[in-house]
Amino acid sequence: MMRSGKNDVSAVHPAYNTHPTLFDKVFGYAVSVILHPIFIPMYVAYFLLYIHPGAFTGFSAYDKLKTFSIIGINVVLFPLIATLLSKAVGFIDSIQLHTRKDRIIPLIAAGIFFFWAYLVFKEQHQYPLMLVAFLLGIFLASSAGLMANIFFKVSLHGIGMGGWLGFFLALLLNGELHMAWPLALVIALTGLVATARLMISSHTPREIYYGIVIGILSQWAALIFTGI
Repeated sequence: MMRSGKNDVSAVHPAYNTHPTLFDKVFGYAVSVILHPIFIPMYVAYFLLYIHPGAFTGFSAYDKLKTFSIIGINVVLFPLIATLLSKAVGFIDSIQLHTRKDRIIPLIAAGIFFFWAYLVFKEQHQYPLMLVAFLLGIFLASSAGLMANIFFKVSLHGIGMGGWLGFFLALLLNGELHMAWPLALVIALTGLVATARLMISSHTPREIYYGIVIGILSQWAALIFTGI
C-alpha cells in the first residue's frame, strides 16, 4: 500500500534539513523551479540547437525555432496541462507532487507525451540522432521513475539532472571533447539541485541519489539503443 503523507519515505528516513530557514526555503525553491525536471529537456534542446557546434548544422533559424517549439509543446506544455487538469478534477492533491500517489497520473501522462515526441523526431530523418536518443532517454527515465514510485519515493529533480548529466557525459565519452565545459557546468548544477532539495527537506539523500542514477542509466540505455 502506498502511504499518502507529504513525505512518505522521509517519514521513515528523516530528510537532511528538518528545520529549513527562510533563506533555505527561498534559495531551495528558486533553484527547484529554475531547474525543474520539466524544463531540463528544453535546456538540452537549446544547447543542441544553438550551442553545439555540429548537431544542427544546415538548419535555418526558422527550422531551429520550429524544432524548439515542437519539443516545448510536447515535453513541457502538454505534461503541465495534464498535471493542472489532474489537480482541477481532484486526481492529485498538489501540483508539487509531494506524494507517491500524486505522481502516478502526471508521470503516466508525461511518459505518453515524451514517447510521442520521440516518435515524431525519429520518423523525420533530418534530425540528428543525438536528439532522438535524448527524447527516448527522457521517456525511459519517466517510465523508470514511475516503476520506482511503486516501491519508494524518488527525486524527480534527481532524475532530470541525472538525465542531463548522463547525456552530456556520454557525448564526451563518444569523443566530443568540446563537451568538457558543458559537462562540468551540469555537474555543478546537479550538485546545486541536490543541495537545494535537501535544504527544503523535500528528499532524503538516498532519494536524490536514486533519481540521479535512474536519469543517467536511462540516457545511456537510449544512446545504446539508438546506436550512438
